[in-house]
Amino acid sequence: MAYGADLARLDFWARPPDDRHQVFAKLRAADEPVFVEYPRPGQPVDGFYALTRHAEILEVSRNPQVFSSEPTSTSLDDPPSVLRDYVGSMISLDDPRHARLRRIVSRAFTPRMIKKFEDDVSLIAAQIVDRLAERGPCDFVTEVAMPLPLTIICAMMGIPESAYGDVIEATNVIIAMGDPDYVGPDGQDRASVLIEKFSFLHALMGELAQARRAHPSDDLVTALVHADVEGESLTERELGKFFGLLVVAGNETTRTALSHALALFTDHPDQRTLLLDDLETRLPTAVEEVVRYATPVTWMRRTVTGDVELLGHTYRAGDRVVLYYNSANRDEAVFDRPDVFDITRTPNPHVGFGGPGPHFCLGAHLARREITVLLRELFTRLPGIHATAAPVRQRTSFVNGISRLPCAF
Repeated sequence: MAYGADLARLDFWARPPDDRHQVFAKLRAADEPVFVEYPRPGQPVDGFYALTRHAEILEVSRNPQVFSSEPTSTSLDDPPSVLRDYVGSMISLDDPRHARLRRIVSRAFTPRMIKKFEDDVSLIAAQIVDRLAERGPCDFVTEVAMPLPLTIICAMMGIPESAYGDVIEATNVIIAMGDPDYVGPDGQDRASVLIEKFSFLHALMGELAQARRAHPSDDLVTALVHADVEGESLTERELGKFFGLLVVAGNETTRTALSHALALFTDHPDQRTLLLDDLETRLPTAVEEVVRYATPVTWMRRTVTGDVELLGHTYRAGDRVVLYYNSANRDEAVFDRPDVFDITRTPNPHVGFGGPGPHFCLGAHLARREITVLLRELFTRLPGIHATAAPVRQRTSFVNGISRLPCAF
């Protein structure tokens, strides 16, 4: 068993990206499973196994019966009991409860509603670039990358515009919570901060659900509160948990991918030229390469339910394993020149939306459309747009987030 990886420390994730990629390359080459410790004051030493190879991620993702998403898939340690009423939507459930929730939720995503969302993406992307063209140099994250997914998700759910700021602030904090090193504002503990943010989201969903039951509208909340699959519908608690999942996942990942796209096309002018030479043909593979190279969601956790052999190594019941998608997306055994940003890369079997299986990202189609439409709008109307400084990165291991990225054109 190999020890010594620093992956549970926020200081590791503050290191330059190239340094981190070198560490993961060494971990992929290790002959033994890599165990990561994170001792905490006054508590027993805890830890997990870091799964860094593409083949490991695929195998674990396809076997949810052995590699469980419960009690959580988004925290390196187990959530305290006081949090269980707030966290644990279907992303942190196994079948049959996961299948039941996904079945009910999927019923709400009708073809007509999906078509409406897709039309909204085009309209909102055009409005964002209109404002950008008028405004001039600005922070790309707050003025471009953030508004698109935030506006789409809020429009889908019928969230009033006055709540947008509070929603994005809550999602930013929740994303940071997967790290044991996290310390909240004024020294608050993680559980207290999480309860505060999730309580806000649950209360907002409760208000929306109550309003849509009395006055149905053409939005996702109306569809969710009236969804019925063989006599089953979502409980109030399930509605709140799914709402929290949707606004966090729907905002952060697309925002992160779009921010990285601008940084990447600034740092790789040859790839920008290649893209602009044939935008419509190369945009689909460019989007996939941005997602692979950036890997917006860095990891997910699983818990082993019974002794199992994985690629020649035995893991025991109760072991925690963390699937590092960022490492799998640079696995030399799968990708030719994995550290090269190449928008013509094909095939591109990345796991940027998770591995195959029941937990593959429900919003992958919408995320791809948002990234594609906004990049098309940007590079058609403002082909010279570029970052004017290095990105300021979010302090979290869970997403490869960018908090600020100045741009000009």
